[in-house]
Amino acid sequence: MPTTPSPLLAIALLPALLLTAACDQAPDTPQTGPAPAATAAGANDTTGLQGGALVYKNTFDGLALGDEWQSGYAGWQIEEGKLQIAGAKNDALWLQTPLPENFRVSFEATALSEVGDLKFEILGDGQTHESGYIGIFGGWNNSLNIIARLDEHGDDRLVGAPGQKVEPERTYTFAIVRTDNRLRWFVDGKPFLTYADEDPLKGDGHRHFAFNNWQAPATFDNLEVYDLGAE
Repeated sequence: MPTTPSPLLAIALLPALLLTAACDQAPDTPQTGPAPAATAAGANDTTGLQGGALVYKNTFDGLALGDEWQSGYAGWQIEEGKLQIAGAKNDALWLQTPLPENFRVSFEATALSEVGDLKFEILGDGQTHESGYIGIFGGWNNSLNIIARLDEHGDDRLVGAPGQKVEPERTYTFAIVRTDNRLRWFVDGKPFLTYADEDPLKGDGHRHFAFNNWQAPATFDNLEVYDLGAE
């Protein structure tokens, strides 16, 4: 003979049932795994932010990109003296000129919408997304700032600078410096994120820089690469 569940039992189970339903309906969210252990060490170090020998410069004032650039996406175009992009879906624009061992890469970046998502790759192989480090300011609808190693969704990516969002139409100056095992990212001359890597990416497969983009419109300008020698 069937029995009627106790009203008290039904009430006790209700919170668990609601939690299960909420989890089933929740959208997928990017992983925000533990940050690298040493990211806080020397986060305010400005070594390499000045000086060095200029080895590459591009103000994007020409009519077209030079042969030193490579991408499978035709949307990377020069317009009005800036590098313009939207909708690249991670088909980055790779600089084929290799980076020095110790370097500073600086450039201007402007988001043209409230989505933000200003993105670059560094120390990659010169052609493949996620072959090096990935830096994103205002990613995931202007909600996250990260430096990732080989996987922008990986558990070991660094998520930081909480509360800092990309302002649309504002031009930021980025500087990315490496003189040791740390990749240090400055925005407008101020420390932004520092990724300390116990096994830093080096060698022939990790010598290139790229501008990158997913969907949101953006511009880049005034790229400079400096050799910092043995600093």
